[in-house]
Amino acid sequence: MIIELTPGDFDALLKGTPPFNLRLVPDSAIAPAEVLEMLRRLAADIGAVFSPSAWMIVEEDEVVGLCSIVRTPRHGNIRIGYGIAPSRQGRGCTTRAIGQLLGWGRSDPRVALLSAETGVGNIASQRVLERNGFIRTGERIDAEEGPLICWEAVTG
Repeated sequence: MIIELTPGDFDALLKGTPPFNLRLVPDSAIAPAEVLEMLRRLAADIGAVFSPSAWMIVEEDEVVGLCSIVRTPRHGNIRIGYGIAPSRQGRGCTTRAIGQLLGWGRSDPRVALLSAETGVGNIASQRVLERNGFIRTGERIDAEEGPLICWEAVTG
């Protein structure tokens, strides 16, 4: 399931403690501290104009990953990003979470389209999007991440 991330949740995760009534994955971090800090800043910036902007991916009361809006929404286009603890990959957690995020998008009149990008070699992430009905719409080269595949799912 996905649970909206609050500033207090980010603080707890950065301290290595679980948010209220949840557990953390004991054998691997969901994200390095610098990534959590970047996501906290991004969620605060986007949250100033659009909310919710970030969610925890939770399975059996354990925070196993995060998903978030990664840029300010444009004309109903919500660009998402997500990550899962390495020890929880391959279990369907991300597929279920993105499915729930898609359900949220379909129920929110502000959202017309969810989009995402995956590395060309990130087959697992590509499968997550395909299983949730995302359509491959093209490719682009990112200066930092290299070749990316662009994906979209209509919600409205």
